Amino acid sequence: MMQSNRPTRLSRREILRAFLAMPATFVLAACATQEVGQATPPAQPTSALPTPVPPTNTPIPAPTNTLAQAPTDTPAPTQVAQVLTPTPACGDDDDDPTPAQTEGPYYTPNTPERTSFLEADIAGTKLIVTGYVLSTDCQPLPQTLVDFWHCDDAGVYDNAGYRLRGHQYTDDQGRYYLETILPGVYPGRTRHIHVKVQAPNQPVLTTQVYFPGEPSNNTDGIFRPDLVMDVQDAADGKAASFNFVLAIA
Repeated sequence: MMQSNRPTRLSRREILRAFLAMPATFVLAACATQEVGQATPPAQPTSALPTPVPPTNTPIPAPTNTLAQAPTDTPAPTQVAQVLTPTPACGDDDDDPTPAQTEGPYYTPNTPERTSFLEADIAGTKLIVTGYVLSTDCQPLPQTLVDFWHCDDAGVYDNAGYRLRGHQYTDDQGRYYLETILPGVYPGRTRHIHVKVQAPNQPVLTTQVYFPGEPSNNTDGIFRPDLVMDVQDAADGKAASFNFVLAIA
């Protein structure tokens, strides 16, 4: 019997782990080819989106806010480049749509457009979150809105302003880049980041992403293992990655 030469199929997470194990110069070359006190909640939170992205059939305008540029205009630190996700493989179980989760009581619409939440007086461990927004057939989704918000390292949300809140748009390869801090924990919840994702002229996905190895993961009532990010140590903090997959009509 002839031995099959068909290669063994790897999942995206296996490919990611293989990339992370490689030297930084190899990964950079590969990428170049593809690339508590709990605060009082606001009076009546809504699910309204930032004004640049009305949930209608009107095309989403190109970003014009000068507060932040597209992810490609914000170079990632060298140590973060070592954990950037490669262009993902297609066809495995990871290509199911990202599950939705509750918005929670602390969403604020009309956030500023920016890729960094870091300010001079923000304390906490630096965290870089990167990844792609893809369709279920693994096509990158450029100019997709990605709106993040989370609590500070003491577990408190800013409900009066836009601290640790902001939106951005994916680049031409469907990539996003967020520079922030590790969110804290507060009673009843494990460590998490909220996010809304909306491709042009498509419905909004509201969900949350989580951190591996958190003690509260086992007691949080809405925690989902399939929403856990890949998190690695970086030279000055942590680097995480997560790919959002949208069902495009």
